[in-house]
Amino acid sequence: MEKRVIIMNFDVESKAYEAFSKAKRLHLSKAFKGEQMAIVHHSDDGEHKFEIEDFLDFTGSNKSSAGGLIGMLVGILGGPIGILLGWFTGGMIGATQDAKEVRDATGVFEFLIDKIGEGDTALLLIAEEEDNRPLNQLIMMELGGEITRLDYEEVEADVKKTQEIAKSSQETDKDNSKEE
Repeated sequence: MEKRVIIMNFDVESKAYEAFSKAKRLHLSKAFKGEQMAIVHHSDDGEHKFEIEDFLDFTGSNKSSAGGLIGMLVGILGGPIGILLGWFTGGMIGATQDAKEVRDATGVFEFLIDKIGEGDTALLLIAEEEDNRPLNQLIMMELGGEITRLDYEEVEADVKKTQEIAKSSQETDKDNSKEE
């Protein structure tokens, strides 16, 4: 069983909440081994804010939504990645920043933005599945949603790479402002 980041999106916001509730039951029946699950909303106010509407840590360690991979993904989508993708004005990427490095690191985020469009609400789940049929049945057949599975390690690597780019850019910006 490989750990996956599972993105579930729907044509109606309320179905994400229904899927959240029903996925909890699937987890209890051991249909999958969940780690974290969150309902994520992408604002349609032109500011491209991604917010966690509801969050569950299946591990019992009481991690907050900010402490896990889902929280980091959403934080980057609403912060540095917005600048990297040109949503906002600002000097996040220093003049010396390698454009290819930035492009390479934004892959998973561009994919998520495509899947969770403006005004959309989706369900993100980090889990291991022995069999993907129970979740597919719930999301696609019962709720008419779409489901996408990404490799956890690839997503985690993209998150770390983006955090490093953001950190080095901030340090470059600080150094440049001290020189002025």
